[in-house]
Amino acid sequence: QVQLVESGGGLVQAGGSLRLSCAASGRTFSRYAMGWFRQAPGKEREFVAAISWSDNSTRYADSVKGRFTISRDNALNTVFLQMNNLKPEDTAVYYCAAAPPSIRIIPITYDYWGQGTQVTVSS
Repeated sequence: QVQLVESGGGLVQAGGSLRLSCAASGRTFSRYAMGWFRQAPGKEREFVAAISWSDNSTRYADSVKGRFTISRDNALNTVFLQMNNLKPEDTAVYYCAAAPPSIRIIPITYDYWGQGTQVTVSS
């Protein structure tokens, strides 16, 4: 079992930055690939970024490439999402998720989910 708790969301102006954190419980955190997804009102949940457990390889949605960076600290059981140059279209609830063992981009393939943290970007 893995339990996930996100934090770091908030209100920011366009062009600003936020750093999301996802704290995981469970001894096998380091064996899971971790992903960030987001869901805006009236839209489906979409992939944002993911990081593998084995070699820290990463994958990003085209819409966030060059602006967002995913990283993990297995010693702290935490995954991060650094978001720079935020845009109003980045406004959504952001969720972290865990999936053994490799990077995945489809939400249904993830086993564990956090409750989400709201990110609002004003223009």
